[in-house]
Amino acid sequence: MKLLLVEDEDRIASFLEKGLGAHGYAVTRVATGEGALSALAGDRPDLVILDLGLPDVDGLEVLRRLRANGRDVPVIVLTARGTVNDRVQGLDVGADDYLSKPFAFEELLARVRARLRPKGNGPATELRAGDLAVDLLTRDARLGDRSIVLTSREFSLLEEFLRHPRHVLTRQQLLSSVWGLGFDPGSNLVDVYVGYLRRKLGEAAIETVRGVGYRLTDPGARADNTPTTGPPAP
Repeated sequence: MKLLLVEDEDRIASFLEKGLGAHGYAVTRVATGEGALSALAGDRPDLVILDLGLPDVDGLEVLRRLRANGRDVPVIVLTARGTVNDRVQGLDVGADDYLSKPFAFEELLARVRARLRPKGNGPATELRAGDLAVDLLTRDARLGDRSIVLTSREFSLLEEFLRHPRHVLTRQQLLSSVWGLGFDPGSNLVDVYVGYLRRKLGEAAIETVRGVGYRLTDPGARADNTPTTGPPAP
């Protein structure tokens, strides 16, 4: 899937380009309204993520011209303008979705997936491994007949494992796809959150492949009596 990212803040644009790329999207990045219009004239992205506060042409004007030309590409507005009137105006002009800054990357990713989901008989919105199931729309997780309480970051990490069943995922891969971070040999984020998931899914749920990374194996299997439900991790 090809995404056009229209964002003039380099820090945000770089973060989104890296994070979306790690989830398999091909991202074209521009920093101006004219750049967006030029890119849209020469290409047909599957979705546009559009900032409004651009340095030349306002994002709403870009959206107006896009719709006036009959282009029905999905557009997610991502902006600091977050009042009710701003949201209403953006949706009235032709936005398909509206997300205010600051935002959670996981929420943006979920909205991208939702807008790119084919109508009719599209792909399933549920991922499964054995008795474990997660709903990508509601972000609910169940192990057998029990609900599993997960934080947003835990859910994203588990989703990454479920999308690559029985594959060994390196710490670098997980840092990039879940946190949007480059490899940091001093970071133990992945190890800490794998520990959180093991407490909730069972100690044998995620296997450590020494010197490489982790692999989802047997959700629900436990080496002790650790409960599979409980309060979210910090």
